[in-house]
Amino acid sequence: QVQLVESGGGLVQPGGSLRLSCTTSGSIFSIAAMGWYRQAPGKQRELVAAITSVGPTNYANSVKGRFTISRDDAKNTVYLQMNSLKPEDTAVYYCNAENQKYGMDYWGKGTLVTVSS
Repeated sequence: QVQLVESGGGLVQPGGSLRLSCTTSGSIFSIAAMGWYRQAPGKQRELVAAITSVGPTNYANSVKGRFTISRDDAKNTVYLQMNSLKPEDTAVYYCNAENQKYGMDYWGKGTLVTVSS
């Protein structure tokens, strides 16, 4: 059973920072594009940031300049560094591993990020 294990969520004040982590098995991580999605109450799940297996990244316009996605191949881990957090960043953040060629589309259980004073 494929597992994506997320960590790092929590409560932070506006303007603060958090770093999310997502770890999976090496066999998955080495060939997957990894992404972070989020879903706020009453809203659809949306892509926040993604990084391919070879490095190129993609960001939602709403987080460009504030969030940074990176991957550590030695640790089979993808990170989402979130700076200058805003109340509208409040959501459950989900990790995703995808490889369309192999029909791969795996999701973590999510980690809650709350930005509030």
